[in-house]
Amino acid sequence: MAQVLVLTNPGGDNPLPALGLLNHHVRYAPPSTGRLREAPSHGLILIDARNDLAGAKTLCKMLGASGVQTPAILIVTEGGFTVIGVDWPVSDIILDTAGPAEIDARIRLALGRSTVQSEPHRIQASGVSVDEANYSAKVRGKPLDLTYKEFELLRFFTTNPDRVFTREQLLSEVWGYDYFGGTRTVDVHVRRLRAKLGDREQLIGTVRNVGYRFNLAEDDNDEEGSTDTSPDSKS
Repeated sequence: MAQVLVLTNPGGDNPLPALGLLNHHVRYAPPSTGRLREAPSHGLILIDARNDLAGAKTLCKMLGASGVQTPAILIVTEGGFTVIGVDWPVSDIILDTAGPAEIDARIRLALGRSTVQSEPHRIQASGVSVDEANYSAKVRGKPLDLTYKEFELLRFFTTNPDRVFTREQLLSEVWGYDYFGGTRTVDVHVRRLRAKLGDREQLIGTVRNVGYRFNLAEDDNDEEGSTDTSPDSKS
């Protein structure tokens, strides 16, 4: 059972109704900076971003700046997905219509990542550096301007180099089992990600009639050509 703090405007509707069906200890509080002091006593924070995305983003940044290590999950509507980017310092996002099974799974995953990743992880592969703590990525030292899903896709590729994944597998791993769109969205995101990688676009290879894989570059040195997910890895 998790200790969950839900930051939402008082008097409004429940931002995540199915949460009440689970056996977690849940407290509700206004989304104010003063409530951040209560964060360490809770295992997880849920932030209601349905009606005020700008305010939720500011609150997330203040949470990160305060040094609080408590994982935070954003509660959004379907339209909210379009504006969430890698500069949002959150552990995950969830739709307000999510069912109890998905909510419980996301809570367990967020808490598990928080325990395992007590120190920031930096993944390096073929000149690409992915900073999981800050949701940022670089290619040969140059920052990449990625959307949230582009970042998640790149992170998944770099943590699983040289493995071939079908579009269906990528949808399941990156978008989640509750995503109802078609596999074409994978092709669109891969194309955009390749464009942002510039002259390193060949790192994301196409396997005809199967899917995609992240190619480790043969001409890289050992540091660039290896995937390092240990907490002590350096950039």
